[in-house]
Amino acid sequence: MMSINLDEAKMTNLSEKTAPAKASAMRRAVQPATAAAVARKSGRAGEADVMVYQQGAGHSKTLEESVVKRVKVNMAPGKGRSITYVHSKGVDAFVTRVAKATPMEIVEVERHGIDSIFLKDLSKYMDVPAVRIFDIVGIPKATAEKKVAAKALIAGAGGQAALGLARLLAIAKGIVENSTAAEAKGFDVAKWLGHWIERPQPALGGRKPADLIGTPTGLDMVTRVLGAVESGAYQ
Repeated sequence: MMSINLDEAKMTNLSEKTAPAKASAMRRAVQPATAAAVARKSGRAGEADVMVYQQGAGHSKTLEESVVKRVKVNMAPGKGRSITYVHSKGVDAFVTRVAKATPMEIVEVERHGIDSIFLKDLSKYMDVPAVRIFDIVGIPKATAEKKVAAKALIAGAGGQAALGLARLLAIAKGIVENSTAAEAKGFDVAKWLGHWIERPQPALGGRKPADLIGTPTGLDMVTRVLGAVESGAYQ
């Protein structure tokens, strides 16, 4: 198990070190197969074809020499297992559920949206002003407040960005939980992430993660930088 230093100053500079390009490429290459394995274990109905490329032994890495296989993957969410935010259970329970979600379960949340009260609760959880959370997910304050009052869902780009924040929290929590560092015990991950997303990151061209979370591509970039902590920044 990897041991990382959770010192605040060092954590904020995580983007200055990234995992070797070769290692990153290898992780991307095995993602389809890994997703297939996870989906198979879920035992849920519904199948999707995933293309898995396997390199023949002793051959150069060319497309012609690759072996293409189709893997049947169970990806449809089971009945009664949809992911919803429950105010009474809190942000932590939702983040834990998101961390264990299958790709198709995440898609369903992105399609249907998240309870608007999640944004208010997330604000307190991360120690970030509610108005700033609204801004990060790209929803005007008046609109957000109206939806909260009406107990309405936040769908579309705003809902996806809100879900993105939950996924970032899940990643950060996972890093700390997997750490053997003494500082990991009692470390306030949510508060740290709330501060981290507001700091310019070299790996993001000097931009703040918070300013990129509102778009799918931006969120993917931020996710990769945050994931660098466990993938090699503090080995």
